[in-house]
Amino acid sequence: MKLGLFVGALPTGHTVTEQVADIVDAERRGFDSFWFAQTGETDVLTTFALAGRETERIELGTGVVPTYTRHPNVLAQQAATVNQATNGRLVLGIGPSHKPGVEGLGLKYDRPAQHIREYVEILRALSTEGSVNYEGEYFKLAARIGLVDPQPYPIMVSALAPMMLRVAGEVADGTITWMAGVTALRQHVIPKMNEAASNAGRAAPRVVVGVPVSVSDDEDAARATTGETFQGYGRLTNYRRILDRGEVEGPAQAAAVGTENSVADQLSAYVAAGATDLMAVVFPTGDNAETSIARTKELLQGLVGTL
Repeated sequence: MKLGLFVGALPTGHTVTEQVADIVDAERRGFDSFWFAQTGETDVLTTFALAGRETERIELGTGVVPTYTRHPNVLAQQAATVNQATNGRLVLGIGPSHKPGVEGLGLKYDRPAQHIREYVEILRALSTEGSVNYEGEYFKLAARIGLVDPQPYPIMVSALAPMMLRVAGEVADGTITWMAGVTALRQHVIPKMNEAASNAGRAAPRVVVGVPVSVSDDEDAARATTGETFQGYGRLTNYRRILDRGEVEGPAQAAAVGTENSVADQLSAYVAAGATDLMAVVFPTGDNAETSIARTKELLQGLVGTL
């Protein structure tokens, strides 16, 4: 099981230089991966290209790049370039994002599962063959990438709902989840995706699980802080549905918080449910944010290779 850090679920407040330093620090600490959500801050693929020059082994994943705002040919070219710059360490996670945000940009948010299926198929062809001649319901294009010595990269999708999980199993390399607790993973996400993969004659896909994590001696207070910190996710339709699948009230119950032993046990439960990767969103609880974050990172560092 791979254990990495995940940023972007909350504002980072960091410059590009500071973000690269965060990735360098994560590699130094021994983490397997570092994940960035593409939000309204920096362009995460550019950050990864820069970080690739200062790191050697850590996997670099997008969790995720929204698709409606980027043509697949453009993203394929950028991803191929970044993958080459990082010596084949890119994991490209993509997703449709959310209806309010997409439509707020003046775009149409329509049939996201079909949109993502075609998007993945185009990315796959361009990343493995260097060219595509595609005619689908959403995309009709002929394109070629002339990058010298390109390398294929894993393509993940932000699949939570049944149709998206089918796409993840049939054409992608797995799912990247957020706000999906142990119950939702065990009873819904993983079996549906694995069934789709099996029916398509493919191996079980990767399951990358995003989890808010904070070590605290007062679990009740920490959960209250968690609920306040991540409350916005409980109001987004896609996340509200997966929280309901997990039979939990809100984001506070989709986090791993408490003492070191308690958090370790909670993270182990995700692994037991079938997660292949955990990406931890480290956030502060209690009176001293700096101490809280340091304590949480120290625990996570010690768990690398043990879960």
